Amino acid sequence: MSPPIDLGLPLVPPEPVAECGVCAVLAEQRVGELRAGDFSRATDRSVEIRRHDAGHGGG
Repeated sequence: MSPPIDLGLPLVPPEPVAECGVCAVLAEQRVGELRAGDFSRATDRSVEIRRHDAGHGGG
């Protein structure tokens, strides 16, 4: 039998850059999706924020 899979801890949701309109819209969408219980879409939005943040010199 193979050993159990270690998935690790979930990533901390990224913080939007305060002066960026794109970040603000993505963050607002993520909040709405979390309130609606659509965790899949909220995770997608976090990925978009994280990838977009790379353009700000972030992660």
